[in-house]
Amino acid sequence: QVQLVESGGGLVQAGGSLRLSCTASGSIRTINAMGWIRQAPGKQRELVATVRSDGTTNYVDSVKGRFTISRDNAKNTVYLQMNSLNPEDTAVYYCNANSDLVAYWGPGTRVTVSS
Repeated sequence: QVQLVESGGGLVQAGGSLRLSCTASGSIRTINAMGWIRQAPGKQRELVATVRSDGTTNYVDSVKGRFTISRDNAKNTVYLQMNSLNPEDTAVYYCNANSDLVAYWGPGTRVTVSS
């Protein structure tokens, strides 16, 4: 089992920045990729960014150039630095960790961007 705890959400004005953190505990050796998924009101969940154990990153087009995902293996933590936020980024952001067989989810942290 893997437990994920997110932090760093909040209210920010358009153009501002936030940094989300997600710390993993438990069977962390089984994790081969971590990422962030968001769900805006009335919309389906969207994969925002992922980072693999080898450091390879991927982003959804809408956040490229604005968001940066990084991973600190020593702290078992993944970060999402979000810059130039706009109201369309308003959502609940969930941390995700994947092993070969199981996907784990954090409880989510809310990000609200005001115009």
